[in-house]
Amino acid sequence: MNVTVVSNEQEFEDALKVRRIVFINEQQVPEEEEIDQYENECTHVIMYDTEKQPIATGRLRDVDGIGKMERICVLDSHRGLGLGKNIMDRLEVIAKEKGYHKLKLNAQTHAEGFYKKLGYQTISDVFLDAGIPHVTMVKEV
Repeated sequence: MNVTVVSNEQEFEDALKVRRIVFINEQQVPEEEEIDQYENECTHVIMYDTEKQPIATGRLRDVDGIGKMERICVLDSHRGLGLGKNIMDRLEVIAKEKGYHKLKLNAQTHAEGFYKKLGYQTISDVFLDAGIPHVTMVKEV
């Protein structure tokens, strides 16, 4: 299963479908917060299963010259298989290709350990985003 850069409307809709399932349905994030004004300026990635169903996604956005990893998610049915790492690895390659030297993300606290294993360091106290506890993390690349 490959992680590919979203390059057409169908792939973009598939990425949004995964995000709606994970963030809006599972985590009760309001749709107006999940689907935001930055969608068109981001580089989105998507992963499909062997039956061509979307199963994981994420996006990269420029924030003041720093590559910000956002909306990283994997469908519940496919968690624990290393797909989140695949998404992050692909986004990091894209970030390096774009010339970023520093990456940033706001991690849900339950996922902080996952990002630490990928080399990210926590630089903030816990804060709420969409009612969910998060921390800010960074990584030099």
